[in-house]
Amino acid sequence: MDRRWLLAGGVAVLALATGAWFGRGVVAEPAVPVAPQEVDGPVEVASAPERLVVHVTGWVVHPGVVEVAAGSRLGDALAAAGGVRVGASLDSVNLAETLVDGQQVVVPGPGPGPGPDPNAGAGAAGTLIRLNSATAQDLEALPGVGPVLAERIVAHREERGRFETVEDLLEVPGIGESKLASIRELVAVP
Repeated sequence: MDRRWLLAGGVAVLALATGAWFGRGVVAEPAVPVAPQEVDGPVEVASAPERLVVHVTGWVVHPGVVEVAAGSRLGDALAAAGGVRVGASLDSVNLAETLVDGQQVVVPGPGPGPGPDPNAGAGAAGTLIRLNSATAQDLEALPGVGPVLAERIVAHREERGRFETVEDLLEVPGIGESKLASIRELVAVP
Protein backbone atom coordinates (compact mmCIF):
# COMPACT_ATOMS: atom_id res chain seq x y z
CA MET A 1 0.00 0.00 0.00
CA ASP A 2 0.93 3.56 -0.55
CA ARG A 3 2.29 5.45 2.48
CA ARG A 4 -0.29 8.21 2.04
CA TRP A 5 -3.13 5.73 2.53
CA LEU A 6 -1.49 4.32 5.65
CA LEU A 7 -1.01 7.82 7.04
CA ALA A 8 -4.62 8.79 6.26
CA GLY A 9 -5.89 5.61 7.89
CA GLY A 10 -3.79 6.26 10.98
CA VAL A 11 -5.12 9.81 11.31
CA ALA A 12 -8.69 8.55 10.99
CA VAL A 13 -8.17 5.92 13.71
CA LEU A 14 -6.55 8.53 15.96
CA ALA A 15 -9.48 10.91 15.44
CA LEU A 16 -12.01 8.21 16.32
CA ALA A 17 -10.06 7.21 19.41
CA THR A 18 -9.78 10.85 20.55
CA GLY A 19 -13.52 11.36 20.07
CA ALA A 20 -14.30 8.23 22.04
CA TRP A 21 -11.94 9.30 24.84
CA PHE A 22 -13.39 12.81 25.23
CA GLY A 23 -16.95 11.63 24.74
CA ARG A 24 -16.82 9.01 27.47
CA GLY A 25 -19.17 9.56 30.33
CA VAL A 26 -21.36 11.99 28.41
CA VAL A 27 -24.87 10.67 28.65
CA ALA A 28 -27.87 12.63 27.52
CA GLU A 29 -30.39 12.88 30.30
CA PRO A 30 -34.00 12.25 29.36
CA ALA A 31 -36.24 15.29 29.32
CA VAL A 32 -38.50 15.61 32.35
CA PRO A 33 -42.04 16.59 31.43
CA VAL A 34 -43.32 19.68 33.25
CA ALA A 35 -46.95 19.80 34.23
CA PRO A 36 -48.78 23.02 33.31
CA GLN A 37 -49.45 25.28 36.27
CA GLU A 38 -52.79 26.85 36.90
CA VAL A 39 -52.90 30.59 37.50
CA ASP A 40 -55.75 32.59 38.98
CA GLY A 41 -56.77 35.60 36.87
CA PRO A 42 -55.36 36.94 33.62
CA VAL A 43 -51.72 36.38 32.79
CA GLU A 44 -49.69 39.37 31.68
CA VAL A 45 -46.91 38.68 29.23
CA ALA A 46 -44.09 41.16 29.47
CA SER A 47 -43.09 42.46 26.07
CA ALA A 48 -41.17 45.43 24.80
CA PRO A 49 -43.30 48.17 23.31
CA GLU A 50 -43.57 47.72 19.58
CA ARG A 51 -41.63 50.33 17.59
CA LEU A 52 -42.08 51.46 14.01
CA VAL A 53 -39.24 52.59 11.78
CA VAL A 54 -40.21 55.41 9.41
CA HIS A 55 -38.15 57.34 6.82
CA VAL A 56 -38.96 61.05 7.01
CA THR A 57 -37.59 63.20 4.19
CA GLY A 58 -38.19 66.52 2.48
CA TRP A 59 -38.74 69.81 4.34
CA VAL A 60 -38.05 68.60 7.88
CA VAL A 61 -35.36 69.77 10.28
CA HIS A 62 -33.59 66.39 10.59
CA PRO A 63 -34.46 64.16 7.61
CA GLY A 64 -33.72 60.49 8.03
CA VAL A 65 -34.94 57.34 9.72
CA VAL A 66 -36.86 57.76 12.99
CA GLU A 67 -38.44 55.35 15.46
CA VAL A 68 -41.91 55.93 16.85
CA ALA A 69 -44.27 53.88 18.99
CA ALA A 70 -46.74 51.56 17.30
CA GLY A 71 -49.98 53.36 16.57
CA SER A 72 -48.26 56.71 16.04
CA ARG A 73 -49.55 59.26 13.56
CA LEU A 74 -47.66 61.00 10.78
CA GLY A 75 -47.45 64.14 12.94
CA ASP A 76 -45.52 62.10 15.54
CA ALA A 77 -42.95 61.08 12.92
CA LEU A 78 -42.50 64.72 11.87
CA ALA A 79 -41.96 65.67 15.51
CA ALA A 80 -39.36 62.89 15.84
CA ALA A 81 -37.58 64.39 12.82
CA GLY A 82 -37.32 67.75 14.58
CA GLY A 83 -40.44 69.27 13.04
CA VAL A 84 -40.95 70.82 9.63
CA ARG A 85 -38.75 73.52 8.14
CA VAL A 86 -40.04 77.03 7.52
CA GLY A 87 -41.94 77.05 4.25
CA ALA A 88 -42.98 73.39 4.32
CA SER A 89 -46.25 72.78 2.52
CA LEU A 90 -48.45 70.60 4.72
CA ASP A 91 -51.60 70.96 2.61
CA SER A 92 -51.02 67.59 0.92
CA VAL A 93 -49.80 65.82 4.08
CA ASN A 94 -52.31 64.01 6.31
CA LEU A 95 -50.89 64.58 9.80
CA ALA A 96 -53.50 62.22 11.28
CA GLU A 97 -52.48 59.25 9.11
CA THR A 98 -51.59 56.13 11.13
CA LEU A 99 -48.05 55.03 10.34
CA VAL A 100 -46.90 51.58 9.30
CA ASP A 101 -43.44 50.08 9.71
CA GLY A 102 -41.11 50.91 6.82
CA GLN A 103 -43.21 53.80 5.55
CA GLN A 104 -41.62 56.82 3.86
CA VAL A 105 -43.02 60.29 4.57
CA VAL A 106 -42.15 63.10 2.16
CA VAL A 107 -42.85 66.66 3.29
CA PRO A 108 -43.02 68.96 0.26
CA GLY A 109 -41.38 72.36 0.28
CA PRO A 110 -42.83 75.75 -0.63
CA GLY A 111 -44.32 76.38 -4.02
CA PRO A 112 -47.40 75.48 -5.99
CA GLY A 113 -48.68 71.94 -6.05
CA PRO A 114 -47.29 68.96 -4.20
CA GLY A 115 -43.69 69.84 -5.10
CA PRO A 116 -41.16 68.07 -7.27
CA ASP A 117 -40.97 64.32 -7.44
CA PRO A 118 -38.59 63.33 -4.62
CA ASN A 119 -37.32 60.45 -6.76
CA ALA A 120 -36.48 62.64 -9.75
CA GLY A 121 -33.19 63.91 -8.29
CA ALA A 122 -31.57 67.31 -8.42
CA GLY A 123 -32.52 69.65 -11.23
CA ALA A 124 -35.90 68.01 -11.81
CA ALA A 125 -38.42 70.42 -13.26
CA GLY A 126 -35.93 73.30 -13.02
CA THR A 127 -35.37 72.88 -9.28
CA LEU A 128 -31.95 74.08 -8.13
CA ILE A 129 -30.32 73.11 -4.89
CA ARG A 130 -29.42 76.24 -2.91
CA LEU A 131 -25.91 75.77 -1.51
CA ASN A 132 -26.43 78.19 1.37
CA SER A 133 -29.56 76.54 2.73
CA ALA A 134 -29.38 72.91 1.56
CA THR A 135 -29.13 70.10 4.08
CA ALA A 136 -26.66 67.27 3.62
CA GLN A 137 -29.52 65.09 2.43
CA ASP A 138 -30.52 67.71 -0.15
CA LEU A 139 -26.94 67.77 -1.45
CA GLU A 140 -26.86 63.97 -1.78
CA ALA A 141 -29.35 64.32 -4.64
CA LEU A 142 -26.53 65.79 -6.75
CA PRO A 143 -24.70 63.37 -9.07
CA GLY A 144 -21.53 62.02 -7.49
CA VAL A 145 -22.25 63.55 -4.08
CA GLY A 146 -22.58 60.96 -1.33
CA PRO A 147 -23.07 61.39 2.42
CA VAL A 148 -19.41 62.16 3.15
CA LEU A 149 -19.03 64.86 0.50
CA ALA A 150 -22.42 66.35 1.38
CA GLU A 151 -21.33 66.66 5.03
CA ARG A 152 -18.08 68.32 3.89
CA ILE A 153 -20.03 70.93 1.92
CA VAL A 154 -22.26 71.71 4.91
CA ALA A 155 -19.26 71.80 7.28
CA HIS A 156 -17.40 74.16 4.93
CA ARG A 157 -20.40 76.49 4.83
CA GLU A 158 -20.74 76.43 8.63
CA GLU A 159 -17.01 77.04 9.21
CA ARG A 160 -16.30 79.65 6.52
CA GLY A 161 -19.68 81.27 5.87
CA ARG A 162 -21.98 81.46 2.89
CA PHE A 163 -20.94 80.47 -0.60
CA GLU A 164 -20.60 83.59 -2.76
CA THR A 165 -20.32 81.73 -6.06
CA VAL A 166 -20.77 78.15 -7.24
CA GLU A 167 -17.01 78.07 -7.90
CA ASP A 168 -16.46 78.39 -4.11
CA LEU A 169 -17.23 74.66 -4.02
CA LEU A 170 -13.67 74.09 -5.28
CA GLU A 171 -12.49 74.96 -1.75
CA VAL A 172 -14.31 71.88 -0.38
CA PRO A 173 -12.01 68.84 -0.13
CA GLY A 174 -13.12 66.24 -2.66
CA ILE A 175 -14.53 68.67 -5.22
CA GLY A 176 -12.40 69.28 -8.29
CA GLU A 177 -13.07 70.81 -11.68
CA SER A 178 -14.76 67.68 -13.08
CA LYS A 179 -17.08 67.25 -10.08
CA LEU A 180 -17.95 70.97 -10.22
CA ALA A 181 -18.69 70.70 -13.94
CA SER A 182 -21.12 67.82 -13.30
CA ILE A 183 -23.15 69.75 -10.69
CA ARG A 184 -22.69 73.39 -11.76
CA GLU A 185 -26.08 73.61 -13.53
CA LEU A 186 -27.91 71.96 -10.63
CA VAL A 187 -26.90 74.33 -7.80
CA ALA A 188 -27.29 78.01 -6.99
CA VAL A 189 -25.98 80.34 -4.27
CA PRO A 190 -28.65 83.05 -3.87
